[in-house]
Amino acid sequence: MPEPYLFYGTRVSYFSAKVRCALLAKGVAYRELEPTQEAYREVIVPRTGLAFIPVVITPEDETLQDSSVICDELERRHPEPALYPATPAQRVVAYLLELYADELLVLPAMHYRWSFPESEAKARADFAAATGDAERASRFADRMKGSIRALGVGPDSAKAIEDHTRDLLDALSAHFDALPYLLGTRPSLADCALMGPLFAHLFCDAVPGRLLRETAKPVCAWIERMNALDAREVARGAFLAGDALAPTLRPLLDLLGRDAVRLHLDDLRAAEAWALASPDAREAPPRVLGFHRTSLRGAAFDRYTSAYAPFMIQRPIDAYRASGDGDRRQVREALRGTGIAELLEAEARIRVSKRRFALVYESPERG
Repeated sequence: MPEPYLFYGTRVSYFSAKVRCALLAKGVAYRELEPTQEAYREVIVPRTGLAFIPVVITPEDETLQDSSVICDELERRHPEPALYPATPAQRVVAYLLELYADELLVLPAMHYRWSFPESEAKARADFAAATGDAERASRFADRMKGSIRALGVGPDSAKAIEDHTRDLLDALSAHFDALPYLLGTRPSLADCALMGPLFAHLFCDAVPGRLLRETAKPVCAWIERMNALDAREVARGAFLAGDALAPTLRPLLDLLGRDAVRLHLDDLRAAEAWALASPDAREAPPRVLGFHRTSLRGAAFDRYTSAYAPFMIQRPIDAYRASGDGDRRQVREALRGTGIAELLEAEARIRVSKRRFALVYESPERG
């Protein structure tokens, strides 16, 4: 029997949910380990230099960190059953939904966890149960709650976040009434990514958990399917033929074009401005580069400028630009009228890569 992957993650960890589903879908042997204080001290920090989960250690003793990098590597090592569509429109949409799940849906995820006392109390109890260290869990919860204003969660944005969440749940419910997964009868990278906010936060937390169970039963059923993925069943499924996108996916794509594109572009431009003004800060930039003004549904608020956001934003852009002219036309036609083209056609002035576990910024001026 092959040696298992070691997966450091927890049930209520946003990005652990994404990686767990990818491991399940691939059918690889893995062992999930709680990120205890000892694990951070003896494994996670020494191997990565970072106190972040999820972390995966391969059977060859290689260390993988960052949910997107982990999913990419699992797809490379175990190409079947595929989670990344091979056709242009579906592939770009998978990356767009990953970006949306990772970068915008953190707003409702953190709002519903920390803005409501009932949710906060449950989250604190869940953290303590996961680590077995109530004092350390309480300190971590304090840091998480203290971060929400920097993310853009506050009185100015609360209604817009809640309205967006209700529209998201309506769109997903209608889609999952028609199809079991986002792109067909097989889960994709996009399904895995959406499990981060939808399962680890909204489904598991007290207040949004009721919202899902009362108003979005098809989404709850999809969550249960994702948590019970069997690679043999995944292999029997398929993405829709002919690079098609289901008509029921259109309201979700319209939601991205209306609400997510502006926020992503504001994140990108703010990070670019910092990078171009900091000619010596090429490697391992600070995680927070300052703050910028952005908006959601007309509600303006300040949000921290993330060094990491451009890394995620360039993934769908790269997928789009790697296609030939005909394939790009096909992508544009599939997304016509959604407003997403503005993001895919954006000219980035920086390039973000990774060297081991550190971000590296490059620009035409400094390339």
